[in-house]
Amino acid sequence: MTLARMLDAAVARDPEALAIIEGAKRLSYGSWAEEIARLAGGLAKMGLSAGDHCVAVLSNRAETASLFWACQQLGAVFTPFNWRATAAEIAFVLEDAEAKVVVYEGRSAAAVEGALEEISVAAIVNLDDGQGTPYRDLILSEPFGGARPSDDRDICLMLYTSGTTGRPKGVPRSHAAERIASVGCIAQLHYGYGEVTLGVMPLFHTMGVRALAMSVYLNGAFVCMPTFDSADALGLITREQISTLFLVPTMFHDMVHHPDFAAFDPTPVRNLAYAGMSMTTALVEACAAGFKPDWFSNFYGSSEIYTFTVSNDAQAKPGCAGRPGFGQQIRIVRGDPDERVGPDALVAPGETGEIIARMDSLDAFAGYWKRPDADEKAIRDGWYFTGDLGRFDSDGELFVLGRVDDMLISGGENIYPEEVEDLLAKCPLVRGVAVIGVPDDRWGQKVIAFVEPESGAASAGALDQYCLDSDMARFKRPRGYAFVRAIPRSASGKLLRRELRLGTYELLENFEHTIEE
Repeated sequence: MTLARMLDAAVARDPEALAIIEGAKRLSYGSWAEEIARLAGGLAKMGLSAGDHCVAVLSNRAETASLFWACQQLGAVFTPFNWRATAAEIAFVLEDAEAKVVVYEGRSAAAVEGALEEISVAAIVNLDDGQGTPYRDLILSEPFGGARPSDDRDICLMLYTSGTTGRPKGVPRSHAAERIASVGCIAQLHYGYGEVTLGVMPLFHTMGVRALAMSVYLNGAFVCMPTFDSADALGLITREQISTLFLVPTMFHDMVHHPDFAAFDPTPVRNLAYAGMSMTTALVEACAAGFKPDWFSNFYGSSEIYTFTVSNDAQAKPGCAGRPGFGQQIRIVRGDPDERVGPDALVAPGETGEIIARMDSLDAFAGYWKRPDADEKAIRDGWYFTGDLGRFDSDGELFVLGRVDDMLISGGENIYPEEVEDLLAKCPLVRGVAVIGVPDDRWGQKVIAFVEPESGAASAGALDQYCLDSDMARFKRPRGYAFVRAIPRSASGKLLRRELRLGTYELLENFEHTIEE
């Protein structure tokens, strides 16, 4: 059962159901399938065939969704990449993926065309004005009539990791792994037939691809949102009666804190789920109160293995990542980035360590693309080492505490940034916060908090007092504060602590940036 057949099944089941929405464009499954078949035919004429990589440097447009499914019909490997990437990053991906076709749009034109000066690609497609063949010409082609892929072990998708620690790694995904990932997500998030999904998570990200595939499997409507804007998102929910929001916490934060949210009617939304990063207790409570969903889930996984654990009641135990997903097992072993520990180096119950997951789970990848060094680091004795820190609570449920590389040691004590961030995020003076460790002669590492202030009343002294008045141990509190215009984040909303360490931030004037020891 390949992904092409999953689309065929949805079309046969209900060809008149609304499938894809972007602005005034509204296509039923029958009409969309015809457009996808013509697109596949046009791409085939350009030379794209089974096993070839089609690199897409696109935002969440209807054309991007169509391209994904056209690649599935051809047996080609849909290889999306961040449209905000630089020319050098795109050039790396084009060469690394051995791209046969590259597809781009106006907002990625400068970077893609810069990359094409360095790397030769057989065929180029543009959605707006640019080099190569216009997309609008391809969808006038004869529908693809060649052989469909038949082996679900073949690669159908290759995602690239965000590259927060070095050059990005290709993550090849088979039809079988992708099919199981989506079906498992439907079941574990309690989705129903005909869901209307906000398609705003980037389609170069595993959550974005998952939202698209789940929508098709359920004959739902996928509402494209090329770039996220909180006011526009609230408007789309109302106009299109969006029922499911599967987003990163940053997007939920911006919606519930938007001035228009008080007048917003959350009735259409029955299902909230988040992934990609942790959600603070304060944000969990705000989302639960504001949306009043039937289901509110924390889904913990990765591009490599889609499902690690799932919690379906975020409000009952904020921050909890839950229990292992279908067919998965999780362990916590010693978290030592300098030692190659094995899967049997278990920590005691309740202690913190590195989270590892079984590689023989149904939605796992088989290894990185042309990166044996990365395989050797991450895959050991049949287990995938996530690089994430976590612990099991007394109920046997998982809490994710950050990255192994992010853990800092100050005065001989282990400190996990997300614990400090979770506390400060509850402070009414704080809109956003990220915590890192910086070298310090006395402490070894000093805890520094980068804060997006909610108001001019925020100060280092006030936040220090907030920490001292809390239940958090005194030694964990920040020893310095920096008030910044914006905390650097990836396209999927993850904190980019590496950028903070590199000094990629803008300090706000008229704020006290340190505290006295």
